[in-house]
Amino acid sequence: MKKTIVLVFIFSMLLHGCRMSYSFNGASIDYTLTKTIALHQFLNQAPMVYATTTQTFNEKMKDVFVRNTKLKITDVNPDLEIEGEITRYDTTPQAVKDDAYASLARLTMTVKMRYKNNKKPTEDKEETFTAYRDYDSSKTLSDVQEELDKQLAEEIVDQIFNATMSNW
Repeated sequence: MKKTIVLVFIFSMLLHGCRMSYSFNGASIDYTLTKTIALHQFLNQAPMVYATTTQTFNEKMKDVFVRNTKLKITDVNPDLEIEGEITRYDTTPQAVKDDAYASLARLTMTVKMRYKNNKKPTEDKEETFTAYRDYDSSKTLSDVQEELDKQLAEEIVDQIFNATMSNW
């Protein structure tokens, strides 16, 4: 009986003393080599401009990198740099009904991104990312734009994060 209690106590202490840590954000960063990042402002260069897109996008970028990495954001001698611009932001009709009017419209955002690794220049890259959301064309763009804008920014920022911070 005493032996069982002692074994249970030792087993519970071992379980309590062991800690496992998993990260599901996809980041694979060597923090001994890479400590800082510069997230330059992404400007909206698209022909169609929604006033808050630039701010929403840049805030999402900072938020994702702060939450998912230990990198310090700086503009002075950064180890990594990310910059770019929003090159497309527009709506297009999608599904045409019998009366020749579209029943769906699509809001599309495209972002061109440049990644510079000042510690490993061979990892530098330039990529373009696109996201879109369809919405019922019985609603005006201004009815749905704020929410769709946030969703598009979030999706593209996630694509940028995975393309730059993951080593898959």
